[in-house]
Amino acid sequence: MTETPNPNIGDSEFLTGEMRPIRPAVLSLGSNIGDRLANLQGAIDALADTPEVRLVEVSSVYETTPLDAPEDAPDFLNVIVLADTTLSVALLLDRAQAVEAAFGRERGDRNAPRTLDVDLIVVGERLSDTEELTLPHPHAHERAFVLVPWHEIDAEAHIPGRGKIAELLADLDASGVVARSDLTLEH
Repeated sequence: MTETPNPNIGDSEFLTGEMRPIRPAVLSLGSNIGDRLANLQGAIDALADTPEVRLVEVSSVYETTPLDAPEDAPDFLNVIVLADTTLSVALLLDRAQAVEAAFGRERGDRNAPRTLDVDLIVVGERLSDTEELTLPHPHAHERAFVLVPWHEIDAEAHIPGRGKIAELLADLDASGVVARSDLTLEH
């Protein structure tokens, strides 16, 4: 036991300061330029190495047709990551954007091809509508490339204020979302 000025406090190495709740988080990862699979693997590795983030599940890899993109835009590879975190939503967003930047993500035209896209879809039941972040993600309920892989790993999931993903998915055309069983990711 480490000596501290207060004998009622145990080993300071195990003190965490303020206690923070563990929140389940759903993140959508996508890449449509460069080595798409390596970009996704790198993002998963970076998230797994993030203090206060524990990866719970990663979906299969799906190849998807880009939405609202230039006609010559290459197809995306997409996955959904389920994680538990004690990070604040702001810090989790900062980490997601840092991971994107590390893989050469250039912000600008939101529909342009990209090396990596890391979106926060839901973080617990947290609701947010700020300039920096809207939670749940404002378009997740309309995107088969989010709902199909998410449903694969959590068929009972729901989007706060929108409903169960299984019901939302039933209303979408998922023909542009194809499982790639020949591609795998380590986690």
